[in-house]
Amino acid sequence: MTPDASSKKEKLFGLVVVSFGLLCVLQAAVNISLHLALYSSSAKTPDFEVIIQNLTEEGEDLKRKLSFFANNSQLGWVYFSHSLYYFSSTVKSWQESREDCQQRGADLMIINSKEEQDFGSQFKRNTWIGLTDSETEGIWKWVDGTALGTSYWRTGEPNHANSAEDCGEIKVNVTENNWTDESCKKQIHWICEKVGPP
Repeated sequence: MTPDASSKKEKLFGLVVVSFGLLCVLQAAVNISLHLALYSSSAKTPDFEVIIQNLTEEGEDLKRKLSFFANNSQLGWVYFSHSLYYFSSTVKSWQESREDCQQRGADLMIINSKEEQDFGSQFKRNTWIGLTDSETEGIWKWVDGTALGTSYWRTGEPNHANSAEDCGEIKVNVTENNWTDESCKKQIHWICEKVGPP
């Protein structure tokens, strides 16, 4: 072998070694990049078993809610804004009305908004609501114990006429459908409210 040929072989061998080394480094970089890409994407990709379990639970919850509303609507309840309402067809005192609601798994209506006030007023009858100051005169509370905030009293009400008006009603007439205080013994219709399932 000539010195020229031997030198060319050594250069070629050196080039092959360097190229192989560069390929190894490149392969290691690609492996690391792929590993990081797969790891980060798997962290972002949700577990399908968890998704299926969540959908199954949501489906069961929806079935339970639909069953609740379907069963109650067959018993004369009306759905409005996340609650069910029962409008009585007979008349009773405020306490008897409340007891009737409680036997139905509810309580007298608590009015939290103008929309709910309008909804209760469309019954077109004087109706008991869950409002009373029987504990402390002049301190009106709802049946759940919360203090009265926004109110829809008729002008001049509450007036505690004859010192015996401790219960709230929606008083319906042509010009106003607002509240009055009345004797709790008065016999009128009532509205029960049952909050739907969470």
